[in-house]
Amino acid sequence: MSSPVQLAFGGPAGYALSAFRAAAATDDSPAGSLLEQAQTPAVITLIAGGVAMLVVLVGGTPWRRARNVVTIVHEAGHALAAVLVGRRLQGIKLHSDTSGVTVSRGKPEGPGMAFTAMAGYLAPSVLGLLFASLLGSDLVGTVLVLIALLLLGVLVMVRNAYGVFTVVASAAVLALVAFVAPVEVQAPFSYLVTWFLLFGGVRPVAELQVKRRRGQARDSDADQLGRLTAVPPVLWVLAFAVATVSCLIAGGLWLLEPLAA
Repeated sequence: MSSPVQLAFGGPAGYALSAFRAAAATDDSPAGSLLEQAQTPAVITLIAGGVAMLVVLVGGTPWRRARNVVTIVHEAGHALAAVLVGRRLQGIKLHSDTSGVTVSRGKPEGPGMAFTAMAGYLAPSVLGLLFASLLGSDLVGTVLVLIALLLLGVLVMVRNAYGVFTVVASAAVLALVAFVAPVEVQAPFSYLVTWFLLFGGVRPVAELQVKRRRGQARDSDADQLGRLTAVPPVLWVLAFAVATVSCLIAGGLWLLEPLAA
């Protein structure tokens, strides 16, 4: 029976790649040593962190496409918070402009509604921090399982075609990493997702304030919280910024710990 490597790369190429790995595992040459060093947590976290930071900071098409992941987690945060406070979850919609909306039924005011509105912008950073702690304990498989559960939960509640497409596409990438790609890909992928959530959780907060200043986000989460709590929306944006940057720092320290070893 063909192995996943052979299926992914073709018969001869798969055998060649397998032979190369076997040689590298027993090779004391500089090439074998370099390959082994490239698979260490310290190198993986540096490369993954650098790539994630570039995608978030540079922006453009890569950020607009990758931002769909942030939106999925953002809306999942709203949905989970709504369920936790006893609201009835109606559905989630994800749009091609990377915006989204989560609809739930319940009291239109009070702590429960405020908690639901607050959870969205915090969700990517908090999830990234959780993943960083798991990777610090070498629990790569647990990170992949949690990603799968999150995507499944969102898929069940998505109520528009683009939303279904986005979640299914994300699930397909996860399936390729988990079942088709070489095992060595799983750790870099998990580190990349974690760094991206940590960095990607900060930028939308800055984008939110820019839109608010231009009058383009009158019904944003911060503005809803302002109406629900009488706390000025700009202070909610500041609270989001402090929380997401704190998660980035804490998660980054966790992920960079192998460098100090």
